[in-house]
Amino acid sequence: MPSRALLTSYRRLFAAPGAVAFTLTGLLGRLALSMNGVALVVLLSERRGSYGLAGAVSATGLVTGAIGMPLIGRLVDRYGQARVTVPAALYNAVPLTGLLLCVRLGAPDWTLLLCSAAWAAAPNLGGMARSRWAHLHRDDPAARHLANSFEQALDELCFMAGPVLAMVLCTTFAPEAGLITAGALGTTGALLFAAQRRTEPPLPPPVSAGSVGSAGSPLRVPGLRVLVLTFLATGMVFGATEITTVAYADALGHKASAGLLLALVAAGSCLAGLLFGLLAPRRAPGPRFLLGATAMVAVLLLPLAAGLGGAGLGLLGVALFAAGTATAPTMVTGMTLVQELLPRRQFNEGMAMAVSGIVVGISAGAALAGAVAERAAPGTGYALPAAAAGLALLIALAGRRHLATPGTATTGGASGPGSDGASDGASGAASTAGSAAADNSERIVSASL
Repeated sequence: MPSRALLTSYRRLFAAPGAVAFTLTGLLGRLALSMNGVALVVLLSERRGSYGLAGAVSATGLVTGAIGMPLIGRLVDRYGQARVTVPAALYNAVPLTGLLLCVRLGAPDWTLLLCSAAWAAAPNLGGMARSRWAHLHRDDPAARHLANSFEQALDELCFMAGPVLAMVLCTTFAPEAGLITAGALGTTGALLFAAQRRTEPPLPPPVSAGSVGSAGSPLRVPGLRVLVLTFLATGMVFGATEITTVAYADALGHKASAGLLLALVAAGSCLAGLLFGLLAPRRAPGPRFLLGATAMVAVLLLPLAAGLGGAGLGLLGVALFAAGTATAPTMVTGMTLVQELLPRRQFNEGMAMAVSGIVVGISAGAALAGAVAERAAPGTGYALPAAAAGLALLIALAGRRHLATPGTATTGGASGPGSDGASDGASGAASTAGSAAADNSERIVSASL
C-alpha cells in the first residue's frame, strides 16, 4: 500500500544519525518564514490602516531578501553553516524588533521600509538542510532523491500552515502576535539548527586561484542560469495563482474561502512530493525537469478552464489541487540539478540563488495578477499562471543542453553530488535531440541566458 511504502521509505531516510534533529529544528525556521508575509500585512493594515503601505514594506523585504540570501549562502559555503547561521539569526532579530517598535510608537513610514530592508538577512535553512542530506547520502542517489522530495513536501506543508497560524494569532490575540511568534520561532529554529554539528557538511578543501571553478559566482555555470530563470517563471505561477484565487473567491462572495483553496494547491504539491520520492528515477535530471515543466503547463490549464467557465468553488478547488501536483516533482528535480551542476563549495549559494529567483517571480506574478484582477472578469487571471508555466518550459527547452549532468545514468537516478571540479559537462546527448521547433526556440532564447 502507498501509505506503508511511505512509512518504510522515509523511516529508512531518517535512520541516519542526527537527521531527525536537524529536520525538526530547521522546520521551525521555515515555518516562521511562511508566517512573515501574512503577519506583516495584517499588522500594518490594522495599525496603520493601509494595505498599500503593507504591500510596500513586504515588497521591500522580498527584494532585499532576494539579494541577501545568496550572499549569506556564499558565506555559508566559505565558513560553514553554524558560523554564519548563529550571527545571522541574532542580527535578524534586531530589525524585526525595530519594526515592531516603530509600528507601536507611530514612527514615520520610511522607518518601516528601512527595518524591512534590514530584516531580510535570514539564512536559507531549507537550502542548508538539502546540503546536509546531500552530504549524508552522498553515495546513495536514491536516498538523495527521496530526501529532496521530502524537503519539497516540507516547504509546501509550511506554506499551508504558516499563513493560517499567523492569521489565527493576529486575529485572536493582537495584530503583533503573528510577527512576534514568527520572529521567536525563526530565531530559535535557526539557533537549534546550527547546534546540530554532527550532520553539518564539512567545508570543502581550499583550491588554488588558478584551478577550474576556484572563484566566481555560481551563475557562471550556464545550467544554473537556466534554472534560476526557470524558477523565476515558476515563482510567477505561485504569485499569480495566489492573487487570482483571492480575487475569484471575493467575486463569488466567499473571500474567506480563498485560504482553503490555496491550501489545496499546496496539499496537491505536498502529496505529489511525498509520492515522487518513492519513484526510482529512470531518466537523467535534465529530461525529468523538462517533463515536470511540461506537466505544469498541462495541469495549469485546469484552473484556467474552471475560472473562465465560471465554476463554483468546489470545482475550482479540485482544479487547483490537481494543478499543485506538478509543482513538487519539478522543484525536486530542479534542486537536484542545482546540487549536481555546481561544485560542492557553491551548494548553498547556488540553492539560495534558485530560491531568490522564485521570490522575485512571486512578487512579479502577484503584481501582474493584481492588475488583471482589477481590469478583467473573474477567472481571467488564471491565464497568467498558465502563461508563466509555458515561459518556464520554453526557458528550460532553450537551455536544455546546459542541464546535462556529468556521469548520469539513465536507470540509476542522479549522479553523486557535484564534485569540486567543473560540473558543466557535455553529456546527455540524447536529451539534446529535439524537434526543429525546439532548436529554433533554443537559438532565440539562449541569447538571454
